[in-house]
Formats: sequence, C-alpha cells, structure tokens
Amino acid sequence: METLDQACARFCDYFARLTPESLTHLETVYLPTARFKDSFGEVSGSEAIRAVYARMFAQLDQPRFEIHSRVAQGQEIFLTWDFHFQRRHPRDRRTYTMRGASHLQLVAQEGQWRIASHRDYCDVAEELYEKIPLLGSLMRALKRAFGGA
Repeated sequence: METLDQACARFCDYFARLTPESLTHLETVYLPTARFKDSFGEVSGSEAIRAVYARMFAQLDQPRFEIHSRVAQGQEIFLTWDFHFQRRHPRDRRTYTMRGASHLQLVAQEGQWRIASHRDYCDVAEELYEKIPLLGSLMRALKRAFGGA
C-alpha cells in the first residue's frame, strides 16, 4: 500500500508537471467520482475535472503550478501553491501569479491513494482581478469603499 507521504509526493509531482498530455493519466490521481471546486466553479467526475484543466490549457499560455508546502495527515493533504500563467491577449503578455491552497480528501483504492475531493482556495479578487487593466481599477475602488487596504 502506498503511504500517504508517497501519495503526497506523487500528487505534487503530477500538478507541478501538468500538461495537456498528462491529462490522459488523470485517473492515476483522481477517483472517477471525484469532486473539484474552485473560485470559478464546481464539477463532479474525473471527466469533468479533465475538462476544467483542458479549458485552462486552451485559455491560458504557459500555465503551471509551483507547489510550496504540503501537510499530509490521516486521509487529507493540504498544499500551498503559486499558479503562473500568461493571458492570451496581444497587448498583455505579462506573467501573472495567483497564490492559493488546495485541500485534498483521499480514498485508498487498489493499493494507491486517489483524490475524492479537491477544493482550491484563492482570493481571486486580489490575486487576479485587481491586476487586469480597467477591472483592476474597479476592484481596488470597491476594496477602498468597503474599508480594505
């Protein structure tokens, strides 16, 4: 049986090396019935999760995850990460970085751990919206109006 630490290392490696081609191996990481939720939506099933990642690759240039820390206990893993990407906009070729965390709930299956539930946490307003021209001005104004820094 794979240990939790081995599974954690395998998951971190998978996410750090994620490519459109590696999506064919998604079932080595997720259960077929897995749930995924982030700031942009919620889906169920490994095929729907694959579609989320495929959209990411279709809509962004050079997306990649950089895993910084991990905590594994019981049947759960908590990861902190940076997500780096470029927009597909001819006048905006900057590299953006979103900082966030993931909570993974696991189930043992056939001698390996698989993700049953994946929840991403990220402040999209601060990490993304405030950095986009025009929208960023509006988000910063709203933040000031409601007492933010």
